[in-house]
Amino acid sequence: MSLIGTEVKPFKAQAYHNGKFIEVTEADFKGKWSVVFFYPADFTFVCPTELEDLQNNYETLKSLGVEVYAVSTDTHYTHKAWHDSSETIKKITYVMIGDPSHTLSRNFDVLIEADGLADRGTFIIDPDGVIQAVEINAGNIGRDANVLINKIKAAQYVRNNPDEVCPAKWKEGAATLKPSLDLVGKI
Repeated sequence: MSLIGTEVKPFKAQAYHNGKFIEVTEADFKGKWSVVFFYPADFTFVCPTELEDLQNNYETLKSLGVEVYAVSTDTHYTHKAWHDSSETIKKITYVMIGDPSHTLSRNFDVLIEADGLADRGTFIIDPDGVIQAVEINAGNIGRDANVLINKIKAAQYVRNNPDEVCPAKWKEGAATLKPSLDLVGKI
């Protein structure tokens, strides 16, 4: 079953954020756009490149009203240790959620049960706490924050313009489509 159009399931987790441990729940995803960004594990290889890319684009994401939550099955203590020991991860200012119970990984259907690790899953969540976009990559394929930003802009656009849709390769400011009988077979 697809998670698109479903509300984020209840959870409670510990996270590391800007030098502090905090608690995060599904309520934190409401009232703003959110990106939940699963990755397999701290102290690995592709993961820090993705997390750094997100950080490099974090100001743009925040300007779009988006909060970022990175999640792995490590603990919040491990996130702090990685933050303290890695020059790349030290830059991160968004929330890093620990999911050692695998609750979030199961809720978002990204848990690799045999390994106890999460797939590379990216979820765009609207201000109502409803999942609007999902991307799942194999562990050896990193993601690009610029692609994510374009998807967020499209999701925000169609939320604000529910009678329009964004075609392939749509960029902010480009033409959209208004589905109608007149367009059937003409695109």
